[in-house]
Amino acid sequence: MVSYLVPRNRLFSKCNIRHAPVRSGASTESNRWIAWSTFRQKSNSSNDKHHHIQVEKIVQKNQIKQNKEEQQHYYPAALKRRRFNEWFTWPALFFRWGPMGVCILGALEWQYRQYDCDKQQKPRTASNLQTIVYCSLPLRFVSRCWGWLADCYVPINLRPYVYGFYSSTFKVKLEEAAIPDFKHYRSIAEFFTRPLREGARIISESNLVSPADGKVLHIGCVDKSLVEQVKGISYRIDSFLGPETWTDKLIESDLFENKIKINKSSDTSLYQCIIYLAPGDYHRFHSPTKWEPTLRRHFPGELLSVNPKIAKWLPGLFCVNERAVYVGKWQYGFFSYTAVGATNVGSVQIFIDEKLKTNQYLGLKPIINAQYDDLRITNQSFDKGELIGQFNMGSTIVLLFEAPKNFNFTVEPGQTVSVGQSIGQFS
Repeated sequence: MVSYLVPRNRLFSKCNIRHAPVRSGASTESNRWIAWSTFRQKSNSSNDKHHHIQVEKIVQKNQIKQNKEEQQHYYPAALKRRRFNEWFTWPALFFRWGPMGVCILGALEWQYRQYDCDKQQKPRTASNLQTIVYCSLPLRFVSRCWGWLADCYVPINLRPYVYGFYSSTFKVKLEEAAIPDFKHYRSIAEFFTRPLREGARIISESNLVSPADGKVLHIGCVDKSLVEQVKGISYRIDSFLGPETWTDKLIESDLFENKIKINKSSDTSLYQCIIYLAPGDYHRFHSPTKWEPTLRRHFPGELLSVNPKIAKWLPGLFCVNERAVYVGKWQYGFFSYTAVGATNVGSVQIFIDEKLKTNQYLGLKPIINAQYDDLRITNQSFDKGELIGQFNMGSTIVLLFEAPKNFNFTVEPGQTVSVGQSIGQFS
């Protein structure tokens, strides 16, 4: 009766009629009426809206995926042509062809240089072009950044991890330090320049002892103002020391070594010893004998690496790098003590010379190796084993001195030495 009075759309508008499945073998007449269990109330409008949004997202994803597949299927030739044309644009000339060409030319020049050195039976050293490229790198800026970073405060809780990682990497002998506790050092630079405990180094009674912990790169005698920085590679001592303005005597000689010698007899010669300080070594350096400095000469040069591999590859490395040369005399004549700067060496500090400032900002102007500044030193002397200064990272000490011809070195190139160890004596 109700179904006839009320329209069907109003009666069933809020009902979801689901037809019950027909069982196999049952008559259709018995199932032509809808079961009451199939009447279910519709979900609310918010659920329907969320459902429609999800469906639309799925449809959009399918459409995007279908469009990509159609593009890849119908337009592969166009895509390949477009990618090919990208190589012939102005941006590609600077960012693709340019770097590729530079790398190829550099590899060819490197191979030709090695071939030329092998043909002439000479050590494989850097060419003029390779030297210019290497010196053009911003190594001074990198060294200044490293010096700033090394001087930054390290939190106490992080110090055992930071210094412990450094010690294990470079094999630092922390048991020789005056204070072996990691938490004592407020910065990395302070940890680098840590002092030794009392009695950690014994000063030998020989005529000349090692000024620092490190590896002996080269020892030998100066021959015609030339001296080897490593085996087979030499440099001029006049380029290393600069003009002999510290002496008042005018000596007419073609050899620079004769001009700087104090004892003018033929019984003496000039000798050299180069010691390389690795990052894990003790970074302070001492006096190798009793001597008196009279002049400090500072060369604000490059800050190239003084690693033994670079020293074998780059001729005149010590004449190019920044260095502080201290010229004086000892018992047997001329004596010079040089601290050479290097990459990542924050600064070279000499305790008696507060005016010395290394690793300074020089601007964009080119560095001229002949530039230097002098400082006269008076009433100053060093005893054997006395502390002179420190590096804020590993570097090199160069000793150039006059001695009688019966002087003999007691170490060999490549040997590891310690402060106070004998490196030379008279036979």
